[in-house]
Amino acid sequence: MAPAISTIRTVNGISRRVAQWRSEGHKIALVPTMGALHEGHLSLIAKAKDEGAEKIIVSIFVNPTQFGEGEDFDAYPRDEKGDLAKLTEAGVDVAYIPDAKQMFAPGFATRIHVKGLTDGLCGASRPGHFDGVCTIVAKFLLQCAPDIAVFGEKDYQQLLTIKRMVADLDIPAEIVGAPIKREEDGLALSSRNAYLTKRQRELAPLLQRTLQDMASDLAEGRPVEDATAASSFRLESAGFKVDYLEVVDPERLQTITGVVEGPARALVAAFLGKTRLIDNIAVRPKQRTRSRRNRKSEAE
Repeated sequence: MAPAISTIRTVNGISRRVAQWRSEGHKIALVPTMGALHEGHLSLIAKAKDEGAEKIIVSIFVNPTQFGEGEDFDAYPRDEKGDLAKLTEAGVDVAYIPDAKQMFAPGFATRIHVKGLTDGLCGASRPGHFDGVCTIVAKFLLQCAPDIAVFGEKDYQQLLTIKRMVADLDIPAEIVGAPIKREEDGLALSSRNAYLTKRQRELAPLLQRTLQDMASDLAEGRPVEDATAASSFRLESAGFKVDYLEVVDPERLQTITGVVEGPARALVAAFLGKTRLIDNIAVRPKQRTRSRRNRKSEAE
């Protein structure tokens, strides 16, 4: 039977526990979450263990500052009892569950903004979202002082943004990305999947299949504009409402046009009813032979 997990709810409490671990020489990992835990979150914990973490903190905090007006902050699924049972089974050492008063003291007036990486994609659709994410993640990193912090690649833009913030602010933690965890039918795991009706859940895996087919077409040399238009039409015809579908540079998130010549990432956000789903996939173009014209020019 797994040992009982420690639950800490205060900044002072987590600071004291981390100081103790530090004095004992342990490698510490942080896995930030908003709760409603599923196998995707548990895969992040497994990744932390693979990275050599000896003590693991999982934070649970539904962060109001990353939700926009009209979004699902109040409806976001919460299940602390179930979460603690899963974390205990996974062998997590501490569940850090502060409330809003702990995270935002009276007079709190600071926001962290990362330029560039947050301008498009989810940043354009959800103004202020990444400011809220960065501010709360920075606080967790400072409070928990981990050696590593693990984030999933499903939130690819978030992963790159947090890496940039940590580098820019000299926060002494390594940000580790973990592969997307999927259902057997390909749907990326997300707490918001619980919002889907039975019919929507049956349709949802089309999002990932469309990305796979588009990535294959792009690798074969189909122009980005054609591939994204066809894929958007496929999704819209099936009942999705596409928020964005873009092909970008995998490091800077700058939009790619024409034929993809090097590594790229295709990212999508789409609504099924009221549920917003996101996903992404790497695009790796095949080595194409040089054109006859190029070969002739080189010969001359």
